[in-house]
Amino acid sequence: MAVKVRIPTPLRKLTNGQDEVFAEGKNVKEIIDDLERHYPGLKERICEGDGKLRRFVNIYVNDEDIRFKSNIDTALKSGDEVSIIPAIAGGMS
Repeated sequence: MAVKVRIPTPLRKLTNGQDEVFAEGKNVKEIIDDLERHYPGLKERICEGDGKLRRFVNIYVNDEDIRFKSNIDTALKSGDEVSIIPAIAGGMS
């Protein structure tokens, strides 16, 4: 099943400038693996070597943070939208 994946600006160079792509999978992990097959280099920017999500990357399924669900094992269904959102850090010193 294909779901729409929203790509943040810093990763769009890997998706040929596309801000939305489609990927196949029954959970977030499978979506990430499918994205890597079509857009090599993307997985290493959002996942650690062991496959866990990097600390500074947030993934939402239909506006819900997967960290409050089943993380990368969060199940997907047809029509779901996945958003990859890099964390923003900074502030005043």
